[in-house]
Amino acid sequence: MLALLGLAGCAIGPDYKRPTVQPPFTFRSQATASDHSLADLAWWEVYRDDRLKELIGVALAEGFDARIAAARVEQFHSISAEVHGQRFPGAGYVANADRGRNAQLGNAYTQGAGATASGFDGYLGIAWELDLWGRVRRLDEAARAQYLAAEENRRGVLLSLVSQVATTYFELLELDEELAIAHRATESFNDSLKLFNERLAGGIASRLETSSAEAAAATSAARVPALESLIATKENQLSILLGRNPGAITRGARLAEQTLPPEIPAGLPSELLERRPDIRQAESAARAANAGIGVTEGGFLPRIGLSAIFGAVSPQLENLTTSKASLWSAGAQMTGPLFQGGGLRGQYAQAKAAWEEAKLRYQQTALNAFAEVANALTQRQKLAETRSQQERAVRAYEDAVKYSKERYTSGNTGYFELLQTQQLLFPAQVALAQTRRDELTTVIQLYKALGGGWKLPDAAAWNGPSMNSK
Repeated sequence: MLALLGLAGCAIGPDYKRPTVQPPFTFRSQATASDHSLADLAWWEVYRDDRLKELIGVALAEGFDARIAAARVEQFHSISAEVHGQRFPGAGYVANADRGRNAQLGNAYTQGAGATASGFDGYLGIAWELDLWGRVRRLDEAARAQYLAAEENRRGVLLSLVSQVATTYFELLELDEELAIAHRATESFNDSLKLFNERLAGGIASRLETSSAEAAAATSAARVPALESLIATKENQLSILLGRNPGAITRGARLAEQTLPPEIPAGLPSELLERRPDIRQAESAARAANAGIGVTEGGFLPRIGLSAIFGAVSPQLENLTTSKASLWSAGAQMTGPLFQGGGLRGQYAQAKAAWEEAKLRYQQTALNAFAEVANALTQRQKLAETRSQQERAVRAYEDAVKYSKERYTSGNTGYFELLQTQQLLFPAQVALAQTRRDELTTVIQLYKALGGGWKLPDAAAWNGPSMNSK
C-alpha cells in the first residue's frame, strides 16, 4: 500500500519548465529602464476623453468580440471540469422492471417453458481508475492549461477591443478635422474667387485668375462629399464594435484637444512575459502540450480500475428488499497494450513534436512582443518631432496666406502667389491633423504592446470601471 501511495504521488512524463527567453535589458528607443510601466494603468486612466471612455465601456459590455471570447472561456472551463472529474470515483445507478414470456430482466429464462414471469432489480455501481502513473493527472493538467489559455485569449480580445475602439474613434476625429479643413479651404478659395471677380469686373484682373480660383474652389469642394462618406463608414465600423446597428456616433473633445499621458514609461522587458495576454496564452498552450507527453506515455502502461456493485434482484417486487435478493460484486481489472503496430509510438512522437512547436511559438511570441514595444516607442518619439515641425510649417503658411492676400489687394503681387500659398496651407493642416492622430494611436499601440490593464483582477473587471467615466 505504501508503494502504491508513493506511485500515486508521481505523474509520468516531464514536468513543465518555461521555455528559455532572453529579454533585452532595455527596449530599443527606451532611454532608461524603469520599474513603472504604462501597462500598470487601467484603460480609463490612459484615455482621457469621457465620450471615448463611454464607448469603450459599451464595447466591453455589449460588443460581440467580448461576448464571443467569454463564451469560449466558458466552454474550456466546462471541459476542464469534465476532465477533472475523471480523477475521482464515478457512481451510478440502474433499475429495471419487466414482464415477459420465457424472459426475465431481458435475459432468456429457461425454467418452465412457456412461463410468463416478472423481474425486478436495482443496484448502485462504483468505478474508479487507479491513477498510479499520473496519466489522468496529466490530462487534468492539460485541460486546465487550455482553460487558462482561453482566459488569456479573452483578456487579449478585451485589450484589442479597447485598442480598436480608441483607434477608430481617433481616426473619426481626424476625419472630422479634415472635413473642417476642406470646408475652410473651399470658403477661402471662394473668397479669392469673389475677389478676382471684382477685380475682373473693374478691368484689373484677367479671366485666367478667376478660372484658376474657381478650379481650386471646386477641387476643394469635391473633397467634402468624399470625406463625409469616409466619416459615415468609420461611424458604422465603430458601431459594429459596440455591438449596435450602424449609425451616427457622438463625439467628445476635438482631435487637437485630446491629451496624452504626461509620462509613458515602458517598464522592464523581462516583465513583459508576465503582462502580455498573448505571451501568457502561448505559455499555457506550451504547458498543455508538455502535459500531453505524459498522457501519451501513460498509454504504454497498464490501466488499473476498481469497481463495485451493490443492489438487489427478485422476480417479485415485494421481495426486492429481503436479504435473499441482495447482490454485490467487487473487483479490479487491468488492461494494457501488447501490440499496436507502432500507433502508441506515433502518438508519443506527435506529442513531443507538439511540445516543440508550442515552445517555439512561445519564444516567437515573446520576440515579436519586444519588437512591437520598441517600434511603438520609436514611432512616438519620431512623431513628436514630426508634429513639432508640421505645427511650425502650418504657422508659416498661415502667415504666408495672410501676407500674400494683403500684397495682392495692394497690387504688389499676382494671383498665382495667393493661390499657391492657399494650396500649400490646407494640405499642411491635413498632414498636421494626421500626425496628431498617429501620435494618439501610437500610444494605443504601445499600451496594447505592453499588455495594458494586466493588473485588473479578472476579465470581468474590464468593463466595470466604465462607470468611472461619468
